Amino acid sequence: MFPVPAGEGAAASLPLPSRQETYESAEEVLQKYRPLLPALAAAAGPSVEVVLHNLDGNDVDLGHTIVAIENGHVTGRAVGGPSTSLGLDVLRDRQKNHDAFGYTAHTSDGRELRCSSIYFHNREGDIIASLCINVDVSPLREARNLLDALLPATASESAPKEHFGTDLVSVMDAMITEAIRDIGRPVEAMSRDDRISVLERLDQRGATQMRKSVEAIAKRLGISRVTAYNYLEEARAR
Repeated sequence: MFPVPAGEGAAASLPLPSRQETYESAEEVLQKYRPLLPALAAAAGPSVEVVLHNLDGNDVDLGHTIVAIENGHVTGRAVGGPSTSLGLDVLRDRQKNHDAFGYTAHTSDGRELRCSSIYFHNREGDIIASLCINVDVSPLREARNLLDALLPATASESAPKEHFGTDLVSVMDAMITEAIRDIGRPVEAMSRDDRISVLERLDQRGATQMRKSVEAIAKRLGISRVTAYNYLEEARAR
């Protein structure tokens, strides 16, 4: 049996934006897509469940819609198993476009899934079957939490700041770069107070005690050595 193009016969007047073809029955959908399930599951890995649901008929039993499934351990379901809460929405309006991609769902034991669902229609426009892909992302969440713990997004204000360099000149230059970056605007756009704040930050960290540090700071800030010393005195007086 071949799929019937959506533009032929009774389906011609029905808006089916998500479907390029219609089907006579859920069995036809199963025959066409069931061979794809093992390939999809094998390619995606054991954390990805692929499911075909039979939603055909006027008296669909949502407790027994699964007609094919791979990696059912993801949700603990098997052939003959149930639909999800989305099945209720589908049955309330079988001609609506219910296709959805990349949405979040949760298993009964609290694991997070990333899901996508495609629905198949018959010639009258009614949904008769669905193909669902459910990815268990909980291991990735756990890995991310571990990485976040090892690499905090924002360092504590009280945490020490350390710079490495092959000599003290490069260390000092790194400290000046950080102080300028902390102001939040390029040197060319800095006000007088901004430049004083740079010197204040560097003085608080001891950078101004390094040999020829004030000259290096003055050069980076685009001011004279004398002006830099004046700014430093103002910063210490604050």
